[in-house]
Amino acid sequence: MSKILEVNNLSINFSTRDGLFNAVDDISFDIEKNQTLALVGESGSGKSVTAMSILQLLQKPQASYSKESSIKFNGDEIIDAKYEKLLSLRGNIISMIFQEPMTSLNPYHRVGNQITESILLHSNSSKKEALDEAKKLMALVEIDDVERRFYAYPHELSGGQRQRVMIAMALVNKPELLIADEPTTALDVTIQAQILDLMSKLKNELGMSILFITHDLGLVQEFSDNVCVMKNGKIVEKGNTIEVFDNPSHEYTKKLLDAEPQPKEDNPVSDDPIIEINDLNVYYSIPSTNFFKKNSFHAVKNTSFSIYKNTTIGLVGESGSGKSTLGKAIANLIAFEGNIKFNGKDIDSNSQKENKELKKNVQIVFQDPYGSLSPRMTVGEIVGEGLGVHFKLSKKERDEKIDKVLSDVGIEIAAKNKYPHEFSGGQRQRIAIARSLIMNPAFMILDEPTSALDRSIQIQVIDLLKEIQNEYRLTYLFISHDLKVIRSMSDFIFVMKNGEIVESGPSYQVFENPEQDYTKKLLSAALKYASE
Repeated sequence: MSKILEVNNLSINFSTRDGLFNAVDDISFDIEKNQTLALVGESGSGKSVTAMSILQLLQKPQASYSKESSIKFNGDEIIDAKYEKLLSLRGNIISMIFQEPMTSLNPYHRVGNQITESILLHSNSSKKEALDEAKKLMALVEIDDVERRFYAYPHELSGGQRQRVMIAMALVNKPELLIADEPTTALDVTIQAQILDLMSKLKNELGMSILFITHDLGLVQEFSDNVCVMKNGKIVEKGNTIEVFDNPSHEYTKKLLDAEPQPKEDNPVSDDPIIEINDLNVYYSIPSTNFFKKNSFHAVKNTSFSIYKNTTIGLVGESGSGKSTLGKAIANLIAFEGNIKFNGKDIDSNSQKENKELKKNVQIVFQDPYGSLSPRMTVGEIVGEGLGVHFKLSKKERDEKIDKVLSDVGIEIAAKNKYPHEFSGGQRQRIAIARSLIMNPAFMILDEPTSALDRSIQIQVIDLLKEIQNEYRLTYLFISHDLKVIRSMSDFIFVMKNGEIVESGPSYQVFENPEQDYTKKLLSAALKYASE
C-alpha cells in the first residue's frame, strides 16, 4: 500500500516565558491510503500539536520545528510549504475535526449557512446546489429535524449536535486525509457508534485515510488499524492495534489499558428528599417565519421524581434529550412550568433572600472548564469569587477557605496565583469543582464533568468526587453520556429520551436488567466500544 502521510523526526518547540518547551520530541509515523492510525495518550502528551502541525496551523515564530523535522503528504514536504500550497490542502484534500465545536463554529451565523459556505468555497456549486448538499450532509451525520436545525445558531444546539455539524463540514470535499481530534468526546454512546460507523463507511467508499486522536482506548481498539501511544511528546509504543492491545510492551500503555472506572458500591439510601420535582415542563422559543405566531420546543415533558440526600443520580440519554435543560431548571437558571422543591421549599420563589440561599446551596460544574473559568482571573480569585457574595469573611478567613478547598481537590496552594490556561484539562476541572465546593453546597449538578478528560484523569476526578461527597455529605445529579462513568458514580439511574424519563431505578438494576428498548440500545452501544 502507498503511504499518504510520512512524518519523520518531528520535533516541535514553543517559546514560553520560561524558555523553550519541547512539546513533540523526535517522533515518526506513517499513514497509508485507506488506513486509520490512532494517536493516543493523556492530556499534554503532544497529540493535538502533532495533528495541527500536519496542516501547519501552529503559530510561528512561537512554534518552531527542528531542522530534521519532515512532514510529507503524497511525497510533498509540508513544513515551510508556500501559503498557496497549504491553502490547496486545507479543507480540500486534508480536513480536520476539532475537539470543541463551540469555539470552531461562528456564533453569529446559522449552522446551515456555515456548511453551505464551506461547500461554495471549495466547489463550483450554485447556491441552491450547495444548500441541498448541506442538508444531505446534516442528514448523513444523523442530525434530526434537518429543516429546523439548518437555521439554528450554534448555541441553540446541544454539544453533540454541534460536533456533528463540524463533522459534516469536514466531509464536504471528501478529503483524502481526515484528521479527527477527539471527534466523539461530546457525543453520547449511540451517536458515537453511528459517527464511527459513518466514518468507517466513508473511509472505505472514498479510500480516505484517517488520523484519529482520542483518549478513549475502547474506540481505538474498534476503529483503528494501527496505533501510536504518546507520552510527554514522545511515541513510546506503536504497531498494529490488535497486537498492541493484546501484548503491550510499555508500562505506560499497560497503565492506559488498565484505567477503567469500577462500579459504585451499594450506598445506604436516605428517605429524606433534597429535590422534589412534580410535572416539570420546559419550553424553548424557536425562530418563526410568521411574525404573529411564536413557535416553541418542548424540551422537558411532564417530569416528576425525587432525589434523596447523600445519593448520586446518574442522568443519561442522547444529545438533545433534555438532560442539561433539566439540570438548569433545578438550578433555577431557566424558566419552567411545574413545581421544584429544594429542602421542601419552592425554588421559583420570588423571595430574593431564598433565591440567594438557593444559589449558594445548588452548584453546577459544567462540561468545559476552560469555557466556564474566566481567563482574566487567577485561580485563587476564581475559586473565592462567590465568598464575597454569600459570606462575611476577613481576608485571612477567605484565604484559608481558598487554600483548604484547593488542597481538597488536589491543586497545589502555591498555584493559586496562576491563570486557567496554565493548567491541564483535568486540573481545570478540579478548579471548577473547587469553585462550587467552596460555597459549602448541599446539592451539586455535574454536567458532563469528565467527558473531555482522558480515562486515567477521569478516574482521578471520579475518585475525587466520591471522596468529596463522603466528606461534605453532598448529593449529586451526575449528567453524562459515558455509561461506565455513570455506573461508577451513581446509586440510581434516570434515562431520558425526547424530554421524558423513560426508565429509572437502582444503578445495578438498570445496567443488569434494563426494561426499555431505548435503555438496551444505549447499553448495547456502550458495550460495542467497551475497552475491556
